Amino acid sequence: MAFRFFRRLKIAPGVSLNLSKSGVSPSFGVPGARLTLGRDGVRRTVGIPGTGLFYTEVDGGSGGASGSRGRRRRPAPAPPAVPARSKLDLGFFQRLLTPRSERSFVEGCKAQVTGDAVAARRHLAAAADRHADAAFLAGFLALDAGDLDPAARWLERASTRRRTLGRLLEKYGLNLTLALPVTDHVVAHVQPTWRGAQLGLVEAYQAQGRLAAARAALERLHRDHPDDVVVRLSLAELLLDDRAPRGAAAAAEDAAAPDTATTDRRTARRVVELTAGVTNESSVHAALLLHRGQALRALGLDTPARDALTAALRRRKDRDPDLLRAIRRERARVYRDLGQRARARGEWERILAEAPDDVEARSQLDH
Repeated sequence: MAFRFFRRLKIAPGVSLNLSKSGVSPSFGVPGARLTLGRDGVRRTVGIPGTGLFYTEVDGGSGGASGSRGRRRRPAPAPPAVPARSKLDLGFFQRLLTPRSERSFVEGCKAQVTGDAVAARRHLAAAADRHADAAFLAGFLALDAGDLDPAARWLERASTRRRTLGRLLEKYGLNLTLALPVTDHVVAHVQPTWRGAQLGLVEAYQAQGRLAAARAALERLHRDHPDDVVVRLSLAELLLDDRAPRGAAAAAEDAAAPDTATTDRRTARRVVELTAGVTNESSVHAALLLHRGQALRALGLDTPARDALTAALRRRKDRDPDLLRAIRRERARVYRDLGQRARARGEWERILAEAPDDVEARSQLDH
């Protein structure tokens, strides 16, 4: 789990400065689309407003050819020069004038920015009883360290104080974004809100093996945010992965060649409901279409399953290759179930050409 901790200074509508450990970089744009000029080049961030999900592309200005026409990238403009004392290392938080009750929170933030996670957790835990933001941060730091019990405890505490989440950070002009992997293919960028705390809780509960609690948390999120594609995707994936243990050998087989054969019909119908009306707008939507195809196949509805998976493959630019292979793998199984052997073989051949070590593709082609 990655952490981004910065102070954003607003200059004008749509223009701001991001102050972080690496210096200052200007960013321009509106929610859902932003371009940032920094040390690594030009960063184009495109997100889905209201979902907390963002994708970032960096043009490093290497000058290499790109695209079908071989256009050369221009070097990114250099960021403005910033004195060392202006960087968010030690001086920034030390200059903040804080009431005594908030000192532990500020010290925890400073320790996290300077890379001392142990000290950060200690200070934030001391402030967590009084401040929702401290509980939120302490919970995610514990989750990042693999300390699941305290992670769940702090995030539960932050969730019960949803009305005050973000207030302390806002008081000091601080923005916090956490990069939280919610599925194998999707990373959600969450902020200190009830939604963010609940997504963190889901991760903690799943790691603890508390799948019923994780599902309940996602169902609550879905009731509050029915159009949130990240929540829908997280819930669909959890439902499809929530299977009874079948022994070490079966677990190894599932890991090598995941299938939906053990998905019960009630679960499959729920996933079909969650994915209704999805179109292929982004990687998140493509992953939702993959789960829709899996659920439809589990219900024996192979033709609609094929159609959903074909829709998921219509846009491949900038999509995760692993996600695209997973979609092809599922479509190959659907073709097999439909008796379309030639099409199924063609999918396995494409998969094997891209991933020569793919166990299931090699096994299917050897038959």
